[in-house]
Amino acid sequence: MSRELREAARATSQRTAANIGKVMQGQELAIRKLLAALAAGGHVLLEDYPGTGKTTLAKALAKSVDARFKRLQFTPDLLPSDIIGVSVFDPKEQVFRFHEGPVFTNILLADEINRASPRTQSALLEAMGEAQVSVDGTQRALDSLFFVIATQNPIEFRGTYPLPEAQMDRFAMQFSLGYVSSDQEAAILTSQEDRHPLDSINACATLADLQALQQAVKTVRIADEVKKYIVSLARATRQYPGVQLGASPRASLALARIAQAFALFDGVDYVTPDHIQESAVAVIAHRLVMDSQARFSGLTAAGVVADILKKTPAPA
Repeated sequence: MSRELREAARATSQRTAANIGKVMQGQELAIRKLLAALAAGGHVLLEDYPGTGKTTLAKALAKSVDARFKRLQFTPDLLPSDIIGVSVFDPKEQVFRFHEGPVFTNILLADEINRASPRTQSALLEAMGEAQVSVDGTQRALDSLFFVIATQNPIEFRGTYPLPEAQMDRFAMQFSLGYVSSDQEAAILTSQEDRHPLDSINACATLADLQALQQAVKTVRIADEVKKYIVSLARATRQYPGVQLGASPRASLALARIAQAFALFDGVDYVTPDHIQESAVAVIAHRLVMDSQARFSGLTAAGVVADILKKTPAPA
């Protein structure tokens, strides 16, 4: 890919980030991570306290892109067919006709995903991993651009079902938004005096722009030394004391692709160790399973990844 096309893709990311920033004040880092996951062809899990803007961030991205967007509110009574669709018998034609579910879209907001049963959560596994769903023995392909933004509340456990390890491994990144500064919070109050900022933003990127962005990310070079660095980080989690289940090869692939996206955003033609270190916690930590003794002693998955980053020599 030529430098001109790569610069055009970078301009798309900058334009989209600025558009989202009109709504999400003080969340530049979260916007950068969200767009990196989108550009890398991955999916995102937002875990944060109520009212911090998780749903607003997803809606701002959807309004910034001229693409199909659907929101699905997960509840305990939600069924797999409510997500992927169902075949309904047409008595007039004497045939079954498939009615597509919300998963047939470009951007899917899975709000409070941990409120649905494990059976319903698993309906997204095939869609997120292989961009297809199987209904009545027939495989149906999803759109070439399919991006899931899932949200969950970390402090509310009544009526929730923790996501299984296989589901967590499908998310390229997990991160939180956190609280903004007092000045930024005051600015949010001012911005919503008359109407919500979401009502004033328009699409600034097309579906073709995003597809070109994803293709551009794949062209960013990763040196063999950096690849070995990525593998060393992932392998270290599998041997770390207190970690019951370490990072999978899928985590290594996601880390490489997210780092490529960060490099593209920074206008660099190659991935540096800094890009790996910037994305490692958000890409790896949520995939780790800690044993009970480690959890009781206060060891966290994020702490494990941070410690591994300190101990693992980075290529010069």
